[in-house]
Amino acid sequence: MTFEIDNVELYFKTKRILNGIYLKAETGKVTAILGSNGCGKSCLMDIIFGDLKPKYKLIRIDGKPILKQLYKTGLVKYLPQDYFVLKHLKLNFTLKLFNSHWSDFSTLFPEFGNYQTTKFKQLSGGERRIFEMFLILKSNAKIVLLDEPFNGISPLMIERIKTLIEEEKQDKIIILTDHRFDDVIDVSDTLYLLKNGATKRIQKLSELEDYEYLNKGTLLN
Repeated sequence: MTFEIDNVELYFKTKRILNGIYLKAETGKVTAILGSNGCGKSCLMDIIFGDLKPKYKLIRIDGKPILKQLYKTGLVKYLPQDYFVLKHLKLNFTLKLFNSHWSDFSTLFPEFGNYQTTKFKQLSGGERRIFEMFLILKSNAKIVLLDEPFNGISPLMIERIKTLIEEEKQDKIIILTDHRFDDVIDVSDTLYLLKNGATKRIQKLSELEDYEYLNKGTLLN
């Protein structure tokens, strides 16, 4: 499956946020969006999902235009920056709601082994992020959107999440954005830089320094 979004125009009142967007993502690949804070990455993810209506956008799947919000197609699942699991739900019950299994989750994250009947609200911020990410990545969605998936997670857990992403991308389109550029670069197959409201396809990592997203010499460290 191939996903494309093109010709996005987004304004907040008279301020232009996005104008000149093109992004292509494919099954079997992780497509990542890098950019400075406030550049519009989360807005673009919301537009893709269908939760934010821009002045204009064009979405195509396998070359065919999709005229309704993407979430209405049943093809997509979205990990936003805010938590989406209800606070009072127990972890084992929530996994069942998402057609997932406790054994699969606890095998990958044995630190949660005694949390089977723990309520979501009792988890730490990082634990909540890990749990929600597992739900989204293990879903039957064909397109997965991850907004800041590594935020608040320890380096050890990030490595496990990256392994999970590598496994799940085999039959999914995965689009992610995160400020941890080193982890993003490590897990991604295709990179875009969002700057001045437009996307630029990154062919060589050195371009991240050329476009002043990274300071000169950062990639040598």
